[in-house]
Amino acid sequence: MKAFLLSTGWLSAIVLGAFPIPDAYAQSAVSKNEAVYSYKGADRDQKLVQEAKREGTLTLYTSLAPTESTPLGQAFEKKYGIKVEIWRAVSEKIVQRAVQEGRAKRYAFDVVETNGPELEMLARENLLASFHSPYFADLPPFAVPSHRMWAADRMSVYGVAYNTGTIKREDIPKNYEGFLDPKWKGKIGIEATDADWMSAVFKAMGNDRAMSFMRKLADMRPDMRKGHILLAELVSAGEIPVGLTAYQSNAATMKRRGGPIDWIPVDPIVVRPEAIGVAKNAMHPHAALLFADFVLSPDGQALLESMGRSPTSTKVKSEFSALKYTMIDPAAAIDEPEKWQKVWDDLFLRK
Repeated sequence: MKAFLLSTGWLSAIVLGAFPIPDAYAQSAVSKNEAVYSYKGADRDQKLVQEAKREGTLTLYTSLAPTESTPLGQAFEKKYGIKVEIWRAVSEKIVQRAVQEGRAKRYAFDVVETNGPELEMLARENLLASFHSPYFADLPPFAVPSHRMWAADRMSVYGVAYNTGTIKREDIPKNYEGFLDPKWKGKIGIEATDADWMSAVFKAMGNDRAMSFMRKLADMRPDMRKGHILLAELVSAGEIPVGLTAYQSNAATMKRRGGPIDWIPVDPIVVRPEAIGVAKNAMHPHAALLFADFVLSPDGQALLESMGRSPTSTKVKSEFSALKYTMIDPAAAIDEPEKWQKVWDDLFLRK
């Protein structure tokens, strides 16, 4: 399998240097793809595999780390013999590139897997297609929006990462408000772009209680660092003893590598859906849909769970299956970004 990080210049030469796809061809492809994505006949799976093998390849845009996206692609290749070409970037860059390509009528990706809000952005840009998968039946209600242009395949679970060399697990408070104790001042860090986490805390606590908490937390001058992986790395290195908005998956990865780091959920537990969608103008629509099926299937979900991710399927148990959590709403994250970003900036980034 070709799993690689394409440089901006290299991808521009390949994709943006190609001839634009004529509108008539694009319209024909869309009509064909819609028929593929919506088909529910008894022979669906057989036809899908047959045609996907005929296409022979697919291009995946993803923000999954190479340590996870590569094994996922390899497992798909091993099962179906279909090559997966991966372009990996942070979610914001995925959206930027996909939108630029779409507006230029140059269609490079077949399937995309990244943050739920970013998938919703691509859906609103008319770059994704509504699709059907038999594995939707295994997903909780929040995982499939009414437009069916994406489906949540995993969750990013926010919680507290701590350095096991300096902090005892039993000393971690049961809820976020416990970190307002003066003894935690100078010991805590927060990811600098987590306004969506804050919005979910407001949803869980209620406006007055949440605002009081956030103001007091800001007064403690937490160490603000950009990047969830960086935050986990700094906790593991001991530079920041406790990270309040750490992803469970990042802490788990570093712990498996022997780092002095662990993670614990505290109330309110905030979760963001990560999702998969198929391109409206995919060059390899059968392969794209088959890959989405695979990721949402029990096999794909179990593979994600084995790599420390939190699968959404009810068919695969994880340590988070029984947790009560507050879900970040991707649509709300797009519709109200200025509101929450202003509150976040005023509290944490302008002091």
